[in-house]
Amino acid sequence: MNLMQTPKMIFSFHEGWDELVRIHPSIARLFALLVLPMSLLPPAMIYYAGSNYGDVFDPGVTAAQWHSAAGIFFIAELLTVPAMAWLIHLVVKTIDVEADYHECYTLAAIAPIPLWLSSLMLLVPSLFANVIVGGLAMACSFGLIYHGVATLFRLREDVSAFQIATVIAGAGLLAWLLLMQIVLMH
Repeated sequence: MNLMQTPKMIFSFHEGWDELVRIHPSIARLFALLVLPMSLLPPAMIYYAGSNYGDVFDPGVTAAQWHSAAGIFFIAELLTVPAMAWLIHLVVKTIDVEADYHECYTLAAIAPIPLWLSSLMLLVPSLFANVIVGGLAMACSFGLIYHGVATLFRLREDVSAFQIATVIAGAGLLAWLLLMQIVLMH
């Protein structure tokens, strides 16, 4: 999968998605080449921001606490992707959509790309800017989920794809909030 296709995938049912369906990367390949490297980015940024200007985000928290939070966040991220794939699989099974776990994992691995990339905003010591970029990343993730649901699960009805995407995005938002809580709880 070419990460440069991700912006097009947010708005299209075919750009990037057709190639992804064609190459059909294995779960191990998705994990090794997408999930693992992208999951390293937020903890690295948390480590950096916490070491350099952590008080901007949470006054009184020590650098050591930020470092611990980064490590815990990394492990939680790695667990969240297969958990989301399992949840997606449950959701599509309950509404009689034909999808195997591989397709669900593919969607769970691609949907958080904007969130992972938004962590680069931690280079800027501004809580407001980070919240705005995080919100935009969530919107982009929803676009990936919606177009991914329609393409990967071969849905012809926009309403069905939107309903499924909304449930998945809601669960994803909850997972994201739990991950943020991990960082803030240290």
